[in-house]
Amino acid sequence: MPPGRAEQVRGEHPHAQAHAEAEAVVPRPRRMPERHSVRDQILAALRSALVTGELEPGAVYSAPALAERFGVSATPVREAMQLLAREGAVEAMPNRGFRVAERSAREQAELAEVRALIEVPVVLRLARTLPADRWEALRCYAEATAAVAARGDRAAYAEADRAFHRAMLELSGNRQLVAVADELHRRAQRPRRTAAHLVADASEHSVLLEALVAGDLPTVESLVRAHFCND
Repeated sequence: MPPGRAEQVRGEHPHAQAHAEAEAVVPRPRRMPERHSVRDQILAALRSALVTGELEPGAVYSAPALAERFGVSATPVREAMQLLAREGAVEAMPNRGFRVAERSAREQAELAEVRALIEVPVVLRLARTLPADRWEALRCYAEATAAVAARGDRAAYAEADRAFHRAMLELSGNRQLVAVADELHRRAQRPRRTAAHLVADASEHSVLLEALVAGDLPTVESLVRAHFCND
């Protein structure tokens, strides 16, 4: 039987077989990750704009207008805003766009209370059991928050602040707890009015870390509870 005849006997057209072989050699373009990459970049930019107050609480923004600002199509912007809506950062307004959430003092206090209920017991338990060198691993995170606070970079501080808390809770080894606490932290973030607020918050991280390294449990408890009251 001539070469290639066996394949044709099975009912495959020669051109179809050649096309299949070419597809096997040349991978298909992966367009979806590119779109998600754009969406994720827009999502990060929108989160920064929310933290800095560039996107004002109560204001309504349309996806096409934001897309024009970022120089992209409206689709990734709309997808990013829908993710923010699930987080409670914005509210979808039919035929208008998305309204930036305005959290009352009561809502902020409720978020702080829930965060404290989760984080405080975990940190206190870890403070009783972990050796000093484990806490030393957090020093780079505390220094990062201090550095961006000194620059007055509110968007960078929001990420550095979350990174510090996340790294601290990761010492528990409970990934579900870390994920829940991180989501609550993101929801609780809001524009801070002055650079002084950033510096004061960052200094609390440093003082808390020193108490954890020293094993000073009364000071740790006092500081960690006060941190959520002042957040």
